[in-house]
Amino acid sequence: MPTKPRLHYLLPVLMSAAYPSYAAEPAENPGVLEEVTVKASSTSKTNNYYQRDAGASTRTDTPLQETSQAVKIISRQALDDIQATRVADTYDLVSGVSRQNNFGGLWDNFAIRGFAGHENTGPAMLRNGFSGNRGYNPPRDTANTERVEFLKGPAAALYGNSEPGGTLNVVTKKPQFKASNVAEIYAGSYDSYRSSIDSTGPITENLAYRMIVAAEDNGGFRDYVDSKRLLIAPSFTWLLGPTTSLTYELEYLKHQLPMDRGIPLRDINGNRLHNIKRERFLGEPNAGDFKMEAYTHQLTLDHEFSDQWRGRAGIVYKDNSTDGGSLETIPALNRISTNGDVQRQWRIRDYQSTDLSVQADLNGKFNTGSIGHDFLVGMEAYRFHNDQYMLSRRQTPESAWNTNVYAPVYGFTQPALNQFGIATNFYEKQTDVALFVQDQLSLTEKWKLMGGLRFESYRQNLNDKRTDSISKQDHFVTSPRAGLTYIVNPEISLYTSWSRSFRPNAGVAGGSSFGVDAAGNGFDPERGRAFEVGMKYQSADQRLGGSIAAFDITKQNVLTTDPGDQLGRSIAAGEVRSRGLEIDLSGQITDHLRAIASYAYIDAYLGKDLKVTPITTLLPDGIVQAGSRLSNIPKHSANALLMHEQTLANGSKLGLGGGLTYVGKRADSTEDIFELPSYVTVRLTTYWQIDPKLRLSFDVTNLFDREYYASSYNSTWVLPGAPRMMTLGLQAKF
Repeated sequence: MPTKPRLHYLLPVLMSAAYPSYAAEPAENPGVLEEVTVKASSTSKTNNYYQRDAGASTRTDTPLQETSQAVKIISRQALDDIQATRVADTYDLVSGVSRQNNFGGLWDNFAIRGFAGHENTGPAMLRNGFSGNRGYNPPRDTANTERVEFLKGPAAALYGNSEPGGTLNVVTKKPQFKASNVAEIYAGSYDSYRSSIDSTGPITENLAYRMIVAAEDNGGFRDYVDSKRLLIAPSFTWLLGPTTSLTYELEYLKHQLPMDRGIPLRDINGNRLHNIKRERFLGEPNAGDFKMEAYTHQLTLDHEFSDQWRGRAGIVYKDNSTDGGSLETIPALNRISTNGDVQRQWRIRDYQSTDLSVQADLNGKFNTGSIGHDFLVGMEAYRFHNDQYMLSRRQTPESAWNTNVYAPVYGFTQPALNQFGIATNFYEKQTDVALFVQDQLSLTEKWKLMGGLRFESYRQNLNDKRTDSISKQDHFVTSPRAGLTYIVNPEISLYTSWSRSFRPNAGVAGGSSFGVDAAGNGFDPERGRAFEVGMKYQSADQRLGGSIAAFDITKQNVLTTDPGDQLGRSIAAGEVRSRGLEIDLSGQITDHLRAIASYAYIDAYLGKDLKVTPITTLLPDGIVQAGSRLSNIPKHSANALLMHEQTLANGSKLGLGGGLTYVGKRADSTEDIFELPSYVTVRLTTYWQIDPKLRLSFDVTNLFDREYYASSYNSTWVLPGAPRMMTLGLQAKF
């Protein structure tokens, strides 16, 4: 198996050890520090549900009301109110976002407007505007998250390869020049415990730090599926001058849990298997944990050349590893007997990747006659290396490792390594260089026109070490977008937009030789196009806002496994489409009541027939007809969250709230033969702000203990939703 040295693993520990001396050092000149705080702070009214700026949608400070794109931002206040510990906890708060297969709980996966990326790697994600999801990454933790931005529609004109449905951008917490220390501790159902500390403040009048540490030990509701997690995130901001700052951020994340493929819902004949306990684990406890480690280094330089012009440059280096063994159910209906016996196979994985990317952009405001310009030009380049190695073995006879969904059998021992066969052994290298330009024109006070274009040169080398074959491809891609906004009045704006997307059909897509055809050649990238019209609302006091958007999106040249190729290589599946309507509302309804609500109607389906592996009696010809639904995408979904806060007679504050989430019926796999049932879950959340420095919270999810299925890979790998979960928390500032 491939190995690589980890000489930098001590860095988070050394920074943690250094932290107390930073915290203890007093400010030398408080008067100066007050001025610096205003200039250096990156926090923007995080206590509001409704965020008025457009975030990463434009890479500029354009107000959300003037952009020709639907954007939903989950603020830090919302994250705190729902006690979110994962970015995945925010999915239910945003219209058109649905959960997807998450690789047994080892990574984030979601779809926006019906487009989820590849089933084995998920969609593109951003972290502070840089790519944050190439390769295999552990689920993102919110301890280091300032806010989560959902950018609807294609973002390729600014960020390159991505899904046409939308992109998620995680904005991390930054050092502040005003001292603050927050400690939190939580205890919950199924022996779940979590603690964290977030400390920030000045070291000198020009240097600030932030240290965030979070640790978890979760029992989990699934039998034998316990998890552990550690996040260490130190960062420093250095003011090089009145208009120049340099910020370094390190994030170390370690995530451990067993591979959990969920439960099967149907037998070999397609009949429903009833009364399977949702906590049933069908793997092997003796197999141990999968361990994921991710190191992310980010260095960013910001400089204001004048009141009208500013520049930004940054570099990010990521180093990820995933390794572990598991006894997994085989994902095929013909492996599930009518009495609930399930056939299994051993797999051992060792996945490693490195990702180096650089960005630089220049933003300026100027006029040409009566037309105002908000101009942006920039470049981006990255180099991504991906090394995947997987061993597998099926026993003879294949029933030797069977278990039963009603009476599971455990105690199997992993065979010696020399008894395994190599299922995957390839090395991939991607390089990319891009130039982008964007101009937002104020034609009049009411009419705003936006245009953007990205030129991208992409190169991929794939080395399949099993067959000793090398596939190379080069592509030059242009990704344009255009939008028009009409400001009816300060509260209402109308917009329309058109854009294109691009995503490489890369070997990182997983599988044994995914990303090449039977001849060993690569494929052209996926291409998407999207049309959108919408209306945005913002209250006069700018504390409440929302949007209504209608869209039509098409993506072409999507890959799937070639059913006629024994090595699991690929064919182009053709076309997928999505049309729909989204409604989002968030903000302060009254001085005491804040809310988030959304609804989405999404019709996501195959635009052309799709050839897959035949299923005896159920899909004998292996043809999935055009019009079939995309997996895990409900046609209808909705959510609402209300929080009421009241000041008590003694000056303390009491918050009481609740919400519901509705998810409609969904296809459970690419074949669209069966479906996952719809469900409604209810949550209750409350807190007592005892004084400005101490807060006690209590949260209940799935209040009525509804049994439901969160997502699936197919009818064999279905993940049950969590039962009623209660969490008690204490947050202290000092």
